[in-house]
Amino acid sequence: MSARRATHAGSWYTDSATELSRQLEGWLGQADLSHGPARAIIAPHAGYQYSGAVGAHAYRQVSPVVVKRIFVLGPSHHVRLSGCALSSHSKYRTPFYDLIVDQQVYNELYQTGHFETMSVSADEDEHSIEMHLPYIAKVMEDFRDQFTIVPILVGSLTPEREVHYGRLLAPYLADPQSLFVISSDFCHWGQRFRYTYYDRSVGEIWQSIQKLDKQGMNLIETLNPSAFTEYLKKYGNTICGRHPIGVLLNAVATLQKTSNGHRMLLKFLQYAQSSQCYTSSDSSVSYAAASLIFE
Repeated sequence: MSARRATHAGSWYTDSATELSRQLEGWLGQADLSHGPARAIIAPHAGYQYSGAVGAHAYRQVSPVVVKRIFVLGPSHHVRLSGCALSSHSKYRTPFYDLIVDQQVYNELYQTGHFETMSVSADEDEHSIEMHLPYIAKVMEDFRDQFTIVPILVGSLTPEREVHYGRLLAPYLADPQSLFVISSDFCHWGQRFRYTYYDRSVGEIWQSIQKLDKQGMNLIETLNPSAFTEYLKKYGNTICGRHPIGVLLNAVATLQKTSNGHRMLLKFLQYAQSSQCYTSSDSSVSYAAASLIFE
């Protein structure tokens, strides 16, 4: 069984299991269980020193006792991809223990003809999936042999393709034993990100960024995929996981058309910025945590 190495351990987060456990437990302990049990979460994928505390607010909503299968949808940062891709590895390493890839679900997804395979280098270069694995391993540690993961690398999807993948994944979202982890940071602001939108009427640059992010978060909470697409078109907000979020919203929309009275509620629980921008030479990345529940 080939295993994907934890290539960002030791740089983006500590590779010491003891130190990592202490860190994650600390952050989880500071978060409230207020919107669970989560069927899907949105959480950031930056270095833990920046985004670890925010991510805890999403992972705190997970009920490990019910979860058997965890889909991790991460945006592709390094490879041009017009669809979605699956890993060639059978397990993913973490400083805690290895996470087993669900080969049965992978086979089902391959049979649709709409998934390709990541190269080993693309898989190991990508941080958007890996940054969630220590949190998953930590939250699920009492059930470590009783769940699998389904890593999916999401490319630059058109709105039509987001609808398509949302439909393909909707039956899995409908399963109460599934958890969807949507990997996304929010606004990347500054000249180095080639994004400097600033609404001066709001106040300082960081306040303009916050207002812009909150507007996007509010639209995501309405669970309306086309409203979120329009917002992105209008403002070009650099939400790197916009396509994984779009796939989730379309999976929800599919279930809302067909579900037997399931009411779904998505709520953002935490928001932060890596730093506050005051001048055009500053830069920042925003992080947000959300949880989707079925009522």
